[in-house]
Amino acid sequence: MKLSTYMVIAVFVFFSCKTNKQDKVEMEASNKGYPIVPINIQHVKLTDAFWLPIIKRVQEKTIAYAINKCEAEGRFDNFLIAGKQMEGAVKGAMPFDDSDVYKIIEGASNSLISAPNKQLETLLDSLIGIVKTGQEPDGYLTTWRTINPAKPPAPWVKVIAGKRWESLFMSHELYNAGHLYEAAAVHFEATGKRNFLDIAIKNANLMVKTFGDGNGQIKAVPGHQIIESGLIKLYQITNNEAYFNLAKYFLDNRGNPENHELYGPYSQDHIPVVQQDEVVGHAVRAVYMYAAMTDVAAFKKDTAYASAINKLWDNMVYKKMYITGGIGAKHDGEAFGENYELPNLTAYNETCAAIGDVYWNHRLHNLYGYSKYFDVIERTLYNGLISGLSLDGTNFFYPNALESDGIYKSNRGACTRQSWFDCSCCPTNLIRFIPSLPGLIYSKTSNEIYVNLYASNEATIHLGTKRIHLSQKTDYPWNGQISITVNPGKTAKFSLKLRIPGWARNEVLPGDLYSFKNPSNASVSVLVNGNPIAVGSTNGYVTINRTWKANDTVNIHIPMAVREVVTNSKVQENKNKVALAFGPLVYALEEIDNPQDFDNIKIDKNEVFEVKKEHNLLNGVQTIQTKNMKAIPYYAWSNRGVGKMKVWIDEQP
Repeated sequence: MKLSTYMVIAVFVFFSCKTNKQDKVEMEASNKGYPIVPINIQHVKLTDAFWLPIIKRVQEKTIAYAINKCEAEGRFDNFLIAGKQMEGAVKGAMPFDDSDVYKIIEGASNSLISAPNKQLETLLDSLIGIVKTGQEPDGYLTTWRTINPAKPPAPWVKVIAGKRWESLFMSHELYNAGHLYEAAAVHFEATGKRNFLDIAIKNANLMVKTFGDGNGQIKAVPGHQIIESGLIKLYQITNNEAYFNLAKYFLDNRGNPENHELYGPYSQDHIPVVQQDEVVGHAVRAVYMYAAMTDVAAFKKDTAYASAINKLWDNMVYKKMYITGGIGAKHDGEAFGENYELPNLTAYNETCAAIGDVYWNHRLHNLYGYSKYFDVIERTLYNGLISGLSLDGTNFFYPNALESDGIYKSNRGACTRQSWFDCSCCPTNLIRFIPSLPGLIYSKTSNEIYVNLYASNEATIHLGTKRIHLSQKTDYPWNGQISITVNPGKTAKFSLKLRIPGWARNEVLPGDLYSFKNPSNASVSVLVNGNPIAVGSTNGYVTINRTWKANDTVNIHIPMAVREVVTNSKVQENKNKVALAFGPLVYALEEIDNPQDFDNIKIDKNEVFEVKKEHNLLNGVQTIQTKNMKAIPYYAWSNRGVGKMKVWIDEQP
């Protein structure tokens, strides 16, 4: 079955999503061990001028574009060949190509949750039918090995006997499964249908039978983590503890030489996970693993896991994170560098790593409720994550450098975004993540509502029997004026917790890796029905505990100004340099805006900055200008051709 016949439908679907509501599987109650529950995207209708166009771009262009790319490169054919519905050899260059299909289904399913549409649902049923064709009778599902187990698509997958599971370090059999489970969970949530979920469960049952310490089982762990969090999501849906136990088995046995031949630091398989206190190795593998470790800490109240994830987070944020929220300094191994190793021209900062880091920090917030996790999420979202997607929705950064000389091909052979990659994990990861973004805005406990991010939206939140409608209006991140109208249906007492961003509390990011050159004395103000309240924060939140009535209004003013950022002196690369920030946004200089003597642009100590709205530039941005330079938001760089760029600017001596 060829997919081209579905493409007209697909494009029409993404342009015509309706907002009618339908019953969906409610996942909020299955958060199990987490004391704080995110508000599902089905209850948050985004109206935001910043984020809604980005989400629509993915829905209306990027998903259909990726489906066409996957069809052209044989991603769908592989399932049909594996299922004997087509003749041929395996297509594509990567052993994890199957996962791109799963991520597209996940992103489209997230779109279904917020905007139900029968035509899109039908398209997904067709894709799922193709996936099912490639599944072996016992549940096994990795198409390259089914097609020809002796001939993997990538030479770095070592095959000896041509058997399943023989090269778990690089075969990605378990990685494919993890993305399958994650996508199936979202599709089930979106539709209530079991067609994709049953494929995932059949595969997971095979995993439970295959791996472990029992007779006839294989003692092993994945080379690339994500199956752990996928198994836990299946556990949340099914309550089958075998899935959770296998996830924990995989985590417990990393760094255990009695279980398997260790893969080493590259795969975070050098010492047991509960002993790890420094983020090392492949950054995407790492944050996927840390997310699953956080699940274990939450669900099992496991203090050893909790201690480890806290130490790992401290090390990453305090010593190894870029100002854009990017992680993974090194092209070699797509890996974290040493402490304070943060090069700019050769920064790797894989888009997938930024996405995985948001997933991890969101879990940490659900566990602890501290604003610092959303300080990392916000910094990443507005900078080092959406930089991975072009303004036209069809070009991508795999790495996200902080400097370009117009020559060094940082983006896997290019100086600018590319239309696709042989390894297309980043484009499809953007597809799965961006439509889910409204689910980050709010969370709750039994009698508290957390407002974590500021973006215009309409939300309905249930606190027990209380049904509260929130209407948020703002032009954030371009200014810090936020208005929230509260309608509880009937008078109700509960707490509204408003996050005060770290940058508004003179923290660029948690820790001392970055700091503002000149601390600001400007203060945040909060008014309820026009009356100012005391703004004292706990864990980064202002808590308003009151009896709420219809049309109560909360106004928040977070002062924004251009701020100069400096780096800890231990980062050699950034000595005598500053970066420019405005609210949550990091800014960059591009040569196209500064053609005169770009390499010698300097900021002097008495620089006067002007913020200017430019509606016709880069889909509408605010620029920062001085008498001798012009800066744009970092996320929008490299949308106007190849040229020089820098985030860190020399200071005038």
